[in-house]
Amino acid sequence: MAEAPSHTHHHPHPVVVSASILRMSALQRLAVAGAVVAVIWSAVFWAMS
Repeated sequence: MAEAPSHTHHHPHPVVVSASILRMSALQRLAVAGAVVAVIWSAVFWAMS
């Protein structure tokens, strides 16, 4: 499985994807992704306040 070229946003810290995440269903992965986005936006708004 090759790396997706469409994902161009780079994080300064390494992101480790465990095998358990790969075994989750698409809906679970979508929920996790939504939670991560919410945490990131919360951090952005906290930093700007």
